[in-house]
Amino acid sequence: QVQLVESGGGLVQAGGSLRLSCAASGRTFSTFAMGWFRQAPGKEREVVAAINWSGGITYYADSVKGRFTISRDNRKNTVYLQMNSLKPEDTAVYYCAGPSSGRILYTERDYDYWGQGTQVTVSS
Repeated sequence: QVQLVESGGGLVQAGGSLRLSCAASGRTFSTFAMGWFRQAPGKEREVVAAINWSGGITYYADSVKGRFTISRDNRKNTVYLQMNSLKPEDTAVYYCAGPSSGRILYTERDYDYWGQGTQVTVSS
């Protein structure tokens, strides 16, 4: 059984930084891509960033490009999301997700496994 457990969310002022972590277990982590999604109140869940199995290819939503960095450590079975220059509009529940593929995927329906989510709140 695949488990994804996020950590690192919290309350931060605009312009601040947070680093989210997602620890994976239950499958060979290093062979699968990973993604971060977020869902703000009243909005649909959207992809924020994704990374392929090796970490050599990444994808970012336009809204976070240049501010967020996704990375992974396959020895620790963990994927990270470094979030800098946070804005109030980044406030959302952030989810770690894993597809059954090594390549980057961009839509929610392509992801089979989900964490429980971690709240990120950015105050103005």
